[in-house]
Amino acid sequence: MSQQQQQPPQQFAYPLSSDVNASYPSTSTSQSTQNQSRQNAEDAKKDRTLAEFLLMLDDYEPLIPNEVTDYYLQRVGFECEDVRLKRLLSLAAQKFVSDIAADAYQHARIRTNAAGGRTRNQPFGGVKDRTRTTLTMDDLSAALAEYGINARKPDFYM
Repeated sequence: MSQQQQQPPQQFAYPLSSDVNASYPSTSTSQSTQNQSRQNAEDAKKDRTLAEFLLMLDDYEPLIPNEVTDYYLQRVGFECEDVRLKRLLSLAAQKFVSDIAADAYQHARIRTNAAGGRTRNQPFGGVKDRTRTTLTMDDLSAALAEYGINARKPDFYM
């Protein structure tokens, strides 16, 4: 074979080289530049939003006290001096507990409505009496099971 003979270029369904824009007209380069500038603008906006959120955490006092958060973070080996990060973790724990409580409440409401609920006739029309909802361990266990936490007692205790 002589060096003058050239093999035809292989064509693939997708580009194999890192220079994807080499085979496309110049409009795609302007589009990729436009997409890249849009991505940079979105990243800058996210950074500003995160910075503003961290500044808001300076003034926020979560329901879980800082001492409790420090104790549990120290217990698992997490060392950090940034109070804002600790408050962020405390806020995440607060939301987790709140979600579990809301789910347990929904389970209790479903349980009481399935049992027929309690109604009583009022003198001024047949308005339902608002009953108090009692959360039970079964409601809490059902809510925790949705998050993958097993809180049921062993069978021999029942």
